[in-house]
Amino acid sequence: MNDEGESRIGRWARLWTRFSEAMNPPVWLGSAGVVVVFVFLGGFFSEDTRRVFSTLQAGIVEHLGWFYVLVATAILGFMLWLVLGPYGHVRLGPDDAEPEFGYFGWLAMLFSAGMGTGLVFWGVAEPLSHFVEPPLAEARSAEALGQALQVTFFHWGLHPWAVYTLFALAIGYFHFRHGLPLAPRSMLYPLLGERIRGWIGHLVDILCTVGTLFGVATSLGLGAKQINVGIARFADLPSDDVGLQIGIIFTITAVATTSVVLGIDRGVQRLSSMNMLLALAMLGFVFVAGPTTFVLDGFVNALGRYVQELPYWSLRIDPRPESTWQQDWTLFYWSWWISWSPFVGIFVARISYGRTLRQIVANVLFVPTVVTFFWLATVGGTGLHLEWVEGAKIAESIRDTPAIGLHRMLEELPLPNVTSVAATLLIVVFFITSSDSGSLVDDMVTSGGHPDPPKAQRVFWAVSEGTVAGTLLYAGGLQALRTASLQSGLPMAVLLLFSAVGLKKALDLERDTKGVPKRARLRDKARDDS
Repeated sequence: MNDEGESRIGRWARLWTRFSEAMNPPVWLGSAGVVVVFVFLGGFFSEDTRRVFSTLQAGIVEHLGWFYVLVATAILGFMLWLVLGPYGHVRLGPDDAEPEFGYFGWLAMLFSAGMGTGLVFWGVAEPLSHFVEPPLAEARSAEALGQALQVTFFHWGLHPWAVYTLFALAIGYFHFRHGLPLAPRSMLYPLLGERIRGWIGHLVDILCTVGTLFGVATSLGLGAKQINVGIARFADLPSDDVGLQIGIIFTITAVATTSVVLGIDRGVQRLSSMNMLLALAMLGFVFVAGPTTFVLDGFVNALGRYVQELPYWSLRIDPRPESTWQQDWTLFYWSWWISWSPFVGIFVARISYGRTLRQIVANVLFVPTVVTFFWLATVGGTGLHLEWVEGAKIAESIRDTPAIGLHRMLEELPLPNVTSVAATLLIVVFFITSSDSGSLVDDMVTSGGHPDPPKAQRVFWAVSEGTVAGTLLYAGGLQALRTASLQSGLPMAVLLLFSAVGLKKALDLERDTKGVPKRARLRDKARDDS
């Protein structure tokens, strides 16, 4: 072989070494393989893929809807017990650990990662949908008006943040306090001991990586639809064109990849803080320019109904066989939050070093919930007022194109052109923060829990998320996004239940055996139990 050939092989070898640095091959290759197979089937056999999605969704909804309802409610109960229980003082890290990020930056990052794109997408569309098609009231009645915000609060309130918090606490506790990898397998250490380093651990990490991909892809698909609507308002383009949406996904994925390469400090944190400021500016404008008193009345009324009826809605199973409301809304959301939990949980754990369990639960569970409620009451309440009082006919617009809801609402307020551009920018930045946070998490998991994995792998996962989102849109649009979330959340729900048991066992052990080295306690306990 000549010198040029050897040089070329050497360059490829160096590139592969740099790319595969810190890689966990079984997890990385297994996860990447699932992505490649899915993209191939969805791209070349889209009709068959659509039929498979529909069949799986029907089976899950018919036979396992109760399971989603119970899991989400049990996790919320466990988090409420934990914040009030005897373990709240335990830190993620040594007892003298200090937080890595400031309070505002920390909250901005977890909120942007948690539900930013979806909240902007559904903030107007969901309350109006419940107003015209309520679950338990006459359409467009006064009762439907009150129920619209209450049910929206239920879907975006304590339950999703409880799911995120459980994953974050479990993985952060075992990583920062016991020195285990920042990977989902570590949550099962109290139950499996060193066996988490074998094939069971590999399967758990693959499951969470793929679940994160589908959860983030769902969010990216929703964001692309809304950006499409925003662009169409200023250009002669269709407002719901799949080809354009796929182009949007790949364009913004390229921008998100740059943020991923910059890392958390320079990329993710700055974008998240910028996003929070944009969201607060939009919120303030709509609150002042819209029906302020109506918004405040709706916020207080919906909050009261939410608190009073939380147990009922948490365990409610729709008995009507002809109704698809619970399938389309509650089960979709519960599965979406659960499938997102590895992404948000690992990301929140990564940025929560030095904080106590009580600080994390109280802040992650309650602060974003209150902010979310006020956002929904402001943008959703304004949409309801325009529909109910002023007859703006927004609900007709969102029936077939939910992504248009925010833009239609802004049309009825002052400075519609300016605010529509601002809304599109907000969605774009939320899009980027969701993509770069998700790819960072996937990279950490497939790198064996490395907290600062190689940048080349981050690029791969950022591109993969965009590719999966584009494939889902091509294979079935919004319904495919819903179905992918519903299916990927099912095995994750089982893992979350096991992680709750493992966390409780580890905390009990720490309380009962002070002075014994932590890892040894966990290892011996897991060995004895098995």
